This record gives sequence, structure tokens and C-alpha cells, in this order.
Amino acid sequence: MTAVPAALPFAASGRLPDRLATHWGGSSPNGSMPLWAAALLPALAWAASALCIAFVGRRGGFPSGPWVGASLLSGGVFLAGAQASIVRANLDLTDWRDAAPVGTGVAITAAVAAAAGTLGWLAGRRTAPPTTPDRPAEGDVMEIPAGERRVWLSRLSNPWLHLTGALTGLVAAAGAVAAAGGLIGVEWALVTPFAIASLGMFAFASVQARVTEAGLEVAFGPLGWPARRWAAGDIVSARVENRGPAQVGGWGYRLSGLGTTVMLRSGECLVVHPRKGSEFAVSVDDAERGATLLNTFASRRRAGA
Repeated sequence: MTAVPAALPFAASGRLPDRLATHWGGSSPNGSMPLWAAALLPALAWAASALCIAFVGRRGGFPSGPWVGASLLSGGVFLAGAQASIVRANLDLTDWRDAAPVGTGVAITAAVAAAAGTLGWLAGRRTAPPTTPDRPAEGDVMEIPAGERRVWLSRLSNPWLHLTGALTGLVAAAGAVAAAGGLIGVEWALVTPFAIASLGMFAFASVQARVTEAGLEVAFGPLGWPARRWAAGDIVSARVENRGPAQVGGWGYRLSGLGTTVMLRSGECLVVHPRKGSEFAVSVDDAERGATLLNTFASRRRAGA
């Protein structure tokens, strides 16, 4: 977000006037900046505001993490879109006073920024760390005292998959912003594959598994979508098994002779054997307790309890 607003005017410098229109009164420009200032000042302003938001969020100044994600995403998208609108308005001119209006571009940018902020808020709500209760007695099933309810929750993410998703997303975003700024045509052949790859990486770079009396839910990505669910009565058994990427064919959501595996790191996996379909495994921490609780609920359903 810091690099794109700074790079865009310099990338189009051969088609821009020495000074860029940067402020409009109605439909006519009434303020300008040198090209270097129009490029660097918004980038510096974004970097400073992002650092402040992140610092205040870590110190507990915001009510919760969702505010940080919403502020950063909406602010960054709005700044990049506004810079693209400014560059497009000044493109192929010799005098900044002849710049075109930017009202439509800013309106579209505001709508996209609001949508991005909403996604940031939803993603932040799902990343709050769950509280971990005392470890129950180990075994295939556990005794749950009458009147008590037990829930198991585990979340895991792969930073390398997140990094790959960020890099491919940056390529797609740079292409989209360059097209919005008028530097290139809408290169769907460039933007679309990288955008799809980025979304796919982010969708399966993190996972959250939850066991309740209803059964098992495995939700993917920062928004918890897509998700897979199994009712407790549809599960024959659950166990813990050590698996690695070489066994299942790589990282992420994999299909192999072992069934379906969500491989985010080598080691223990929660493996579910359903009544119908192949086995499903997901690499999460504390898989033993999850398997134990899931077996307990499954046995209750089979017994009609």
C-alpha cells in the first residue's frame, strides 16, 4: 500500500505534466503539486497512519482487532484508488489546469474501500485467540459431568502460504491500479490469474477446527469460508496421525490416497473417518483433545443420548 501510490506517478511520468492537479473545487482543479510531491506525500501519509493504527491497536486503543484490519484495508484501498484517479485525470496533459474531474473515480474508490473495510472487520473478528481450558483426561473418549458442555477449538495458519498470496495479490493489485490510472489497458490476462491465485492461497493458508455437540466444523481462510461440516452422528471415529506434505502431495488442500488433507505444517493431524466418503485430515495443534471430544459426542449420538 505504501509502494503503489508512490510508484504510480513515477511510472507514468513521461505522460504527465511537471505539476499534477491534486485538488478540485467542484469539477475544476484548483491545486497542484510537483510530480515528486504528488507521489511521495500520499505514500508517507499512508505509512505514518498505518504505523499509528497498528501501534494503537497493539496497545489496546481500539476495542478489538477488527478495527485495525478495517482501518488499514479501507484506508489503503482508498489511497491507492484516489492516486489512480489523480494520475488518470492528469494523463497526457501539458498543464495541470486542464485536468479532468475525478468525482466518479473517487466515488467508486470510496465504495470499494468500504467493502474492503468490511472484509477487514470480518477477518479480524475471526482471528481473536480462543481461551484454552485445562486439559481433560486423555483417552479415546472422555467423561463429561452432567450439566457441563465442552467445546474444542484450534486454529493454525501457514505464513509462507500467506506470503505467496500477498505477492500474487500485489501483482494483481498493481495491474488493476495501473489500469485504473490509464497507464495500461485492462489486462485481464495479467490481473485475473494472479488475483485467483492470491484468493486461493489466502483461502487455504489458515484453518480453524471446532468440535461441539453438533459435530465438527472446519472453516478456511480469514473469513471462515468456505467450511466443511460433519454431524456427530455421521462420524465413525476420530484419531490423531502424524502426516507430512510428501505423504499427501504438497501444501494446502490436498487430495491423495489418504483422502483429503489440509496440510499447513508437518506433524499431528486430526483425522476423521466419516460414515460416507473418504477420510478427512487437518493439521492443527492439540488434535488429540479434539479427537477425544469428537469421539465422545459421536458415541453419544450412536447410543441415542
